Amino acid sequence: MTNTDVVVVGSGIAGLFFALKVAKYGTVTLVTKKSRPESSTNWAQGGVAAVFGTDDSPDLHIEDTLVAGAGLCHPDAVDVLVREGPSRVRELIELGVRFTQEGEDLSLGREGGHSRRRIVRAADLTGREIERGLLHAVAENPKIHILENHAAVDLLTATDPGTLGERCCGVLVLDTEAGELKPFLARAVMLATGGCGQVYRHTTNPSIATGDGVAMAYRAGAKVANMEFVQFHPTALYPARDHTFLISEAVRGEGAVLRRRDGAAFMDAYHPLASLAPRDVVARAIDTEMKRSGDPYVNLDCSAIPEAEIRARFPNILRETGERGMDMLREPIPVVPAAHYLCGGVLTDTDGRSSVPGLYAAGETACTGVHGANRLASNSLLEALVFAHRAAERIGPQLAVTRMLQPAAPPPQPTGEAAADAELEAQREVIRNVMWDSVGIVRSGARLADAEARLRPISELVNGLWATARPTAELVEVRNVIQTALLIVRCASRRHESRGLHFDEDHPYRDNEHMLRDTIIVR
Repeated sequence: MTNTDVVVVGSGIAGLFFALKVAKYGTVTLVTKKSRPESSTNWAQGGVAAVFGTDDSPDLHIEDTLVAGAGLCHPDAVDVLVREGPSRVRELIELGVRFTQEGEDLSLGREGGHSRRRIVRAADLTGREIERGLLHAVAENPKIHILENHAAVDLLTATDPGTLGERCCGVLVLDTEAGELKPFLARAVMLATGGCGQVYRHTTNPSIATGDGVAMAYRAGAKVANMEFVQFHPTALYPARDHTFLISEAVRGEGAVLRRRDGAAFMDAYHPLASLAPRDVVARAIDTEMKRSGDPYVNLDCSAIPEAEIRARFPNILRETGERGMDMLREPIPVVPAAHYLCGGVLTDTDGRSSVPGLYAAGETACTGVHGANRLASNSLLEALVFAHRAAERIGPQLAVTRMLQPAAPPPQPTGEAAADAELEAQREVIRNVMWDSVGIVRSGARLADAEARLRPISELVNGLWATARPTAELVEVRNVIQTALLIVRCASRRHESRGLHFDEDHPYRDNEHMLRDTIIVR
């Protein structure tokens, strides 16, 4: 067994920022299943929402966040997010992250749901620039050891003699190149594995977004909350290729208009903010228009944005659409909704602590309560920064007095034949199709029941393989995908109303009397 003070699982903004912070107090092993830059952070186009404008204020940002969250935001978490956010953005700048400037000031964009310009960005590749800056800082820190091509498999727990309760004491990790399981013992574990977009047929997430952190935490007995609130980004480029390309909400923030294929604008009929309405409203409106017309997509008309501004503000989108044979300067862009962001996750407090001692979560893996029933655009990168920082400040001073525990029993080492990747991939596709068709933008009791009935046999099959077959990277991911899919279905089945990102045809209205609460599940 390998000992380290802290294990961090995931190399996006939450994992990297946390690792940098906590390394002041001890040694850090950062586990990532692919190469370092591959994360949802790296794909984030929009930016970081934070109060820097002279016409803006923390109270306005708080109000916008609470409105988007549809009554389920945790006010204490939102207050922490907004008031501590600007300091964390300044820290990124001090680390060398290069945000777009207007003279000596930060250039601030606006996105749907925001009443002011407060989106700090690096052109339309903000995530990539943040990842670059953080990776550079991590590489120069001798106390941080990065394990690439290693997949976290399960959390290790042991009885804490001080409390006689179960405590997280490490992580079981698969070396995907050597095919070996390796236990890493630690005084604290941070889950920062990102989201679960790969649970759905169409997603803006990278291939590694398979719900690993949520699934592992649930298996370890941690509370999981609000998994029904999956945000579908309204404007993914159509047709989808191997990786669905996202058209940033900032394009609508600068004046682009959603239109039917016949040219008619339609968002005025759905919300006073029209094309700048919150994402859940826009996604459902597009879904409704597509079903009504039978069209496979709607159009995003960018003609109201000056050409010079498009070239300066959205160079990556202009390049990517051009490579697909589209000219966003002169013709509308075809778009469809796609699974984008998980507002639920491992339930934590404002210091990143889960319900299992020693286990922390940050970023999209966590449910801090900031997003409630719907995430306000560009609050996600800010959430990762703020709560990763707070978790590090909570954990760091305790490392010296936290004992290293040994798991009660050695982790199992199945030695059977590895399951065929083709079989596992086929099961993964069934899961993704079931989730898209029955647990997508619009749901119903019958669809959710059908989804669970179709997913249960797959879960039993995968769990059977896990108990006997030699572990592989594909088996690890499919095991987490099916677990996460079932958690989404279970949470959705318990919310008998329509709120934020969860729309139930059988219960089309909010029920504040009975449903104004988190949906919490524990094994």
